Amino acid sequence: MASIGRSSALLASGTVVSRILGFISAVVLARTLGLVGSGADAFALANQLPNNIYAIVAGGVLSAVLVPHIIKSHLNPDGGAAYINKLLTLGIVIFGLIALLATLAAPLLVSLYAQQSSGANGAGFDSVTVRLAVAFAWWCLPQVFFYAVYSLLGEVLNARGLFGPFTWAPALNNIVAIAGMLWLGTLFTGSVTTAGDWDSLEISVLAGSATVGVAAQSLILFGFLRRAGIRFRLDFGFRGVGLRDTSKVAAWTFGMIIVTQIAGVVQSNVASLATATGDPGLAVLRFGWLVFMLPHSVVTVSLVTAYFTRMSTAVRDDNWVGLSRDIRESLARIGFFMVLASAGLWVTSAHIAAVFSSNAAAGLGVVVSLFALALVPFGVVFVLQRVFYALGDTKTPFYIQIAQAVVFCVGAVITAIGPTSQIAFGLALSLSVSTWVHALVMGLVLNKRLGKLFDVTEISSLGKFVLALVPTVLLGWLTSEFINDVFSVSITSSLTTHLVAAAVVGVVMIGSYVGSLLLLRDATTRSLLAPLRRGDGDRT
Repeated sequence: MASIGRSSALLASGTVVSRILGFISAVVLARTLGLVGSGADAFALANQLPNNIYAIVAGGVLSAVLVPHIIKSHLNPDGGAAYINKLLTLGIVIFGLIALLATLAAPLLVSLYAQQSSGANGAGFDSVTVRLAVAFAWWCLPQVFFYAVYSLLGEVLNARGLFGPFTWAPALNNIVAIAGMLWLGTLFTGSVTTAGDWDSLEISVLAGSATVGVAAQSLILFGFLRRAGIRFRLDFGFRGVGLRDTSKVAAWTFGMIIVTQIAGVVQSNVASLATATGDPGLAVLRFGWLVFMLPHSVVTVSLVTAYFTRMSTAVRDDNWVGLSRDIRESLARIGFFMVLASAGLWVTSAHIAAVFSSNAAAGLGVVVSLFALALVPFGVVFVLQRVFYALGDTKTPFYIQIAQAVVFCVGAVITAIGPTSQIAFGLALSLSVSTWVHALVMGLVLNKRLGKLFDVTEISSLGKFVLALVPTVLLGWLTSEFINDVFSVSITSSLTTHLVAAAVVGVVMIGSYVGSLLLLRDATTRSLLAPLRRGDGDRT
């Protein structure tokens, strides 16, 4: 367990720094572009296009393919060197072509993801906003290649036990992006919320710096390959090292890409209906999702990335007892943190939203609180998907993904029928509901496949987590109300005021949550706190 503790701590430390810088970058962006309006929504759409592909690739195809196969390739006479070089070369070629085609198709992609208004009072993007979004997309879509390279190299380094660079590299990306936005702030003379006020220099500074940051994030990882024992060279001889088996595994995961992209297109089109009326839409959803991803990235991704290599090794060695133990342990630890994080985001959502902007902060706060409902099931899905990947099964997750997408799309269509002022809220709620469906179905299927995966201990721990929320949420809400009343905190208060208020409420909730679980004698809590009591942060 010491190795898991060290790996998770290293991953978490890099993720924390990167996410803090990412949060600062998002705040700077929100205060530069605003939360609503054609400028904010056009950039949100354009910069989300490569992110959509990256999120699926990093969490699906590459994870499903690389880690299990790289671990198996260790048994080859050359220690897997040929396999890694060939797979990296193939990935670079494929994703280079994908990025090129995506960039050339920028106008088509914008029209696919945005609902265009049909008249002066129509909902959606008008012609000027569409042109601005396409201009942003020309600059942003090359990120697809760099995100893929980052994912390829990161998964290879992780599989070789070198976890740090993957989580620290995004810090460089965020530094470049922040510099670009600060530069934009000195250049812009018109109204950022009006699409027609953007000129070519301002477009290139904002979108170009975003792409340069992603390029820096990916290319820096090449410098760590030798430390992982890999002398990388391009190798186009793709035959003879099992790449055909790899492609079979990836085929079903690409099916998941299609399903997820369909849901993404539906979401983006529905969200874009709010742009013309100035209601919360694409930009608000994007910033809300960023806040949602903070606890998930710091805790869930860090833990699961470290566990995934062990799970793949357990499957290779037919160690089913070890696999079940790792699944239960990872879910329990993620549950401990995500239940608390969900409650924390729900209680502090108004303060967090006001940090980004006082304009439309109320809408962002509601979106954050609705997204927070999905934190726990989102973490469960993240774990269980990788269990299927470790088992070499990407077919089952594909069918389960269809169920999730159907539930979400039904909710999105219902949302589109209603008033544009409620669009962002309806989409956030639809995502949370569909994520719960996703987690429940995946858990039931995996429990049937592996036997009695979840026993009384896990159910008891989850019950204690939920029970501990009762005093935690109450104390958090009372603390927030006390701060608001005594210090006259309002939506227009300063950024620092809202940050301090959220931090104070967070500390109170953490103390209440941990204290309640200790009183309930929760085994997971005691296990997590054991290193602190021993004064040894290296053991878990």
